[in-house]
Amino acid sequence: MSFHEYPNLYVEHVTLKVKDLDKMISFYKEIIGFKILEQTDSKAALSADGKTALLYLEKLEEAEDKRSRTTGLYHFALLVPTREDLGAQLQHLLESGYPLQGASDHNVSEALYLGDPEGNGIEIYRDRAADEWAWDGEFVKMDTLQMDAQGVLDSRDQLQWNGLPKGTKMGHIHLHVAELGETADFYVKGLGFDIVQKYGTQAYFISTGKYHHHIGLNTWNGVGAPAPKETNPGMKYFDLKVPSHTAREEMAARLAVMNAEIKKDNDAYYVKDPSGNTIRLVL
Repeated sequence: MSFHEYPNLYVEHVTLKVKDLDKMISFYKEIIGFKILEQTDSKAALSADGKTALLYLEKLEEAEDKRSRTTGLYHFALLVPTREDLGAQLQHLLESGYPLQGASDHNVSEALYLGDPEGNGIEIYRDRAADEWAWDGEFVKMDTLQMDAQGVLDSRDQLQWNGLPKGTKMGHIHLHVAELGETADFYVKGLGFDIVQKYGTQAYFISTGKYHHHIGLNTWNGVGAPAPKETNPGMKYFDLKVPSHTAREEMAARLAVMNAEIKKDNDAYYVKDPSGNTIRLVL
């Protein structure tokens, strides 16, 4: 079973607020390998397979500079199907000359890290097979080791980069939060995630269905970090795919008890976590 399908809770899309839409579209096409699904003067929907959007860009009418040391997006993570695909992506990035921020082996996955022109973090990764992941009780064993970059490059064999492969998914999202206690309760008790790893008192990793993580939470921008302003570039919200109407209503009831305000708009519910990150609950 895929970790990114019913009945799991998982991140389906991410929507970014941007200052320079044309520049960002160019980056996401040429460097990351997205296809444009739809485009207007103020918005763009980007896809890996030419059918389903994974990333939305919305131009800010009044944009200030991105603020540092706030809550919000740490990175969104694009999951490619195979190590060969990751190798082709790495070869392309090296040939492009665009700066990488890191390349890591997390035991459960191998990952590349970079930032877009407006400072949004991006991870591109491939999972090892789930039966290769090691668990210690309820916690999955993850680490941050140096990636075997040459091995990843060699794995592509004759595979040539032709943009993001069709099977690419929004694998997970990692968020800056103001504190971990109340925020973790929101995601675990309110939304229904399980904590599957903790790094001291600074980062939690949560998932459903025994995935290594669908969401990461960290306080690396400082405990008590403020939320960004509406006019700051960055994440507008992310879409959390909910398995059913019933599950969403139960979720909404639990969140209401926790004093989380839910706004309904057509067939979507919007809610902010305790650190000010907005989530759209979609069916």
